[in-house]
Amino acid sequence: MERAMLDWSLCPTVESIPGKVSGAWVFRGTRVPVSAIFENLKTSPMEEVLENFPVTREQVLAVLDFAARSARTTLEIAHV
Repeated sequence: MERAMLDWSLCPTVESIPGKVSGAWVFRGTRVPVSAIFENLKTSPMEEVLENFPVTREQVLAVLDFAARSARTTLEIAHV
């Protein structure tokens, strides 16, 4: 089964700028890669992640919501 990639360009909470963190998707106005938050949330509670990275709860929740909505849309398309 092919894994669908999220189109982060549709998420207003993040940005990718060539030359900034090697063009990785980061939280807008920061150098914090979205992938770092996902990796840390696998093993750490939200409060700890927020203490260790200069992002807000609202930013993290917006990214999680975007990923969840994108996954649902992908599943709905796959079942059509």
